[in-house]
Order: sequence, then C-alpha cells, then structure tokens
Amino acid sequence: MADARRVADDLLTVEDFYAFVSDGQKADLIDGVIYMASPDSRRANDLTGFLHWLLRGFLERRGIGGKVVFSRFAFRLSEFSAPEPDVAYVRPERVGLIGEGGMRGGPDVAVEVVSRESRHRDYDLKRQLYEEAGVSEYWIIDPIQKRVEFLLLEEGRYQLAPLDENRLFRSRALPGFWIDVDWLLADPLPPATRCLEDVLRTEQ
Repeated sequence: MADARRVADDLLTVEDFYAFVSDGQKADLIDGVIYMASPDSRRANDLTGFLHWLLRGFLERRGIGGKVVFSRFAFRLSEFSAPEPDVAYVRPERVGLIGEGGMRGGPDVAVEVVSRESRHRDYDLKRQLYEEAGVSEYWIIDPIQKRVEFLLLEEGRYQLAPLDENRLFRSRALPGFWIDVDWLLADPLPPATRCLEDVLRTEQ
C-alpha cells in the first residue's frame, strides 16, 4: 500500500522530489510531501490506457496538436508541488512549457483514476492543488465507488459539469471531444477503437 511520508524533516522541493524518487516510480509531491503510489490495479491500468488512447487518437485524427501524457510525468506547480496525474492533456499553445523532466505549470486537463489508497489525495488534496494552479478541467474517475466527476474551472473555482442525458461529458478544454460515463464504469471496458469512432462521428 502506498504511504505518505516526509523523506526529510523540512518540506521537500521539486529538486528533492526528483532526487529521491527513481525514474519509473509513480509518486506525487504535494505541499512538500512525497506520496508514493502503489502498483496499479488491473482496473485502474485498463482505464488509464483507455483514456490515453482515446485522447491521443482524437488529437491525431483531428490534427489538433497538443500533448497527452500519462502516469510518471510531473507538472511543476510550485517549488513544493509536482503532481503526476494518471492522464493529462496540454493545449498546443502551451506545449513549449514541457521539458524532458516534466512541465512548468499545470495541464489543461488532469485525470485521476481513484484507488483505495489515493482517495483522499484525488478528491481533496489534488482538487485543491489543480484548482489553485488554474487547471481548466479535472476528471475524477472512481471505479471502486462507480462514480465519475468532471470539474470545470469557473472564476477560479471548480464546478461540477452538467452531463448531457445524464451521462455524456463534453470537454471545453478540448472542443469536440466527449466521453460517455457508461464507458468508464463498464467492466470490461468497451473497445477503444469503437468509442473513438463514435466520438469522431458525432462530435459537435
């Protein structure tokens, strides 16, 4: 199980974070504390791959540009905070902020797939962190509780996004992209290729 721990007595900086956490180990630096992630469950791994494939496929098919990253990629929000969303999207005009070791600033869309050990971080700590950093959209996908929240930044605060037909979310940060909550809660997940074709065929 993951643990939250200080590796030193004082708050850790982003430089400390990179020094202490080995390449390939998923972790978050939040307010000077490193949170080590436990290995993905089968379900969480499937969801992360599904979302990454859908978003990247949408960008490529529409020729939009921008960048989709997943897991183990840090966003430097401050001297003491560098979270690693499960999946994230960065608009084309901000791709220049991405470096080899992470990005300066937050993504435009951050996605977290909730696990038992990450619930407090995902629903509370990261919500506040992403809100303060001006992340336009925050998607929380909780396969354990069969719950999905799409949060939109409005006047500096997150508001729960309305869903068309109580299940379809249409992104503002990535116009034309939509996703069906039923896809995210299905187990097994539907074929990603079919879902992408649905999005491309009916985008508005």
